Amino acid sequence: MTNRSWHLDRRTYLKGTGVSMALPLMDAMSSDSKIRERTDAPKRMCGIYFPFGVSLPPEDHEDADWNWFPRGKGKDFRFTNTLSSLEEIRDDVTILAGLSHPHGRRIGGHDTGDIFLTGARLHGTRFSNSISLDQQIAQHIGDQTRFPSMTLSTDGGVGEPTRSTTLAFSSRGRPVPALAKPRQIFDRLFGDGDKETRNQRRQLANSSTILDRVLEHSRSLKLQLGKQDLRKFEEYLSSVREIEQRVKRSQRWLDIPRPEIDSSTLTLAANPKGPQEYIRTMYDLMFLGFQTDTTRVATYMIGQVAGATTLANSFPACLGLSGNWHGLAHGANKKGGYENLGRFDQFLAEQLSYFLKRLKKTPDGDCSLLDRTLVFYGSSNSRTHNNNNYPLILAGGSELGIRQGQYLQYSSKTPLSNLFVTMLNRLKVPTDSFADSTGDLTELI
Repeated sequence: MTNRSWHLDRRTYLKGTGVSMALPLMDAMSSDSKIRERTDAPKRMCGIYFPFGVSLPPEDHEDADWNWFPRGKGKDFRFTNTLSSLEEIRDDVTILAGLSHPHGRRIGGHDTGDIFLTGARLHGTRFSNSISLDQQIAQHIGDQTRFPSMTLSTDGGVGEPTRSTTLAFSSRGRPVPALAKPRQIFDRLFGDGDKETRNQRRQLANSSTILDRVLEHSRSLKLQLGKQDLRKFEEYLSSVREIEQRVKRSQRWLDIPRPEIDSSTLTLAANPKGPQEYIRTMYDLMFLGFQTDTTRVATYMIGQVAGATTLANSFPACLGLSGNWHGLAHGANKKGGYENLGRFDQFLAEQLSYFLKRLKKTPDGDCSLLDRTLVFYGSSNSRTHNNNNYPLILAGGSELGIRQGQYLQYSSKTPLSNLFVTMLNRLKVPTDSFADSTGDLTELI
């Protein structure tokens, strides 16, 4: 066998004078003289959500070109004013119409953000949810990066049932807290590794000791429980084991240096009072998470559906548009309303375009970051309070077998979860179903 002294591990870092930097993907990181096989390359997913629906004027209306959806169909389509910023990368995006979550079609229009990535049926007083698409993916590929997933939102935290401020939900349907402050997010991803490592070692050592004691005690306690209590106790132990796995995963990363990132390239002081700076900084942080292979799964909730109580509700006014986001959506069919909401839709699309173009221009071995990343963008309303025909975009993934550059229109009965099945399989997370899916979307493959 040839001695491949030139071969570099994917996690090779440049070290010197106290600085460590992650290397880009290079030929020498492959298993032979060729670029790594596509099956071994990093695969990524990003989910992005906005509330309240979009501008949808009738075709014969004077403001018809502010309709969110393109004209035409299939490969032969034309962007309206709203999505025109995507023209440069039209071969990397597909617009989807007609899809929605069946369990969301009859619930309140302000209740659907919780199930955007889950497709769950919210019922009963507990509003129990199910696992979100991003967390399903993270369960399979999350152990390959320092952070299994990255959960962001403008409001941060978890919110409340049916008004959640996060897109991510665990395997038990519990909300995963979202981060909202750019500086906090940056420090978590790329902050002082030495100080944090010392703290983590102490915390993990303590956690391991506590978990060992809990699991040891559980053996004797199980003998004293009846069937119903035993079932509840097993659920509890399952949670403990999940924590144990997270502790072990964290320990593996303690001796691997974090990438060194020049924070001067970011606007970490950005806040929701400056929407463009803030949204772009959130996109920049997700981009850096992918570029440095710090994570391969990310979600960002631009705004949540709680009307006047959401921070993002003031975004339109900051841009000189009259009224707040919720008000724009409700007033879309009034005089000038379609254009006003359409201009805000256009603003959001321009920020998405910025993110996608940055991914497209960044090399990732023999292709670009976008080519191995699935970016899913959209809302759980068409118009405000209408939970059908979600405005959706799937971008990237050409190296994952996704056929892009289309405008696809589906029957109103087609579950959005069919798209999730397609995405999961393209990301090599084998599945036959997700939530209420009935198959996959073959037009995308």
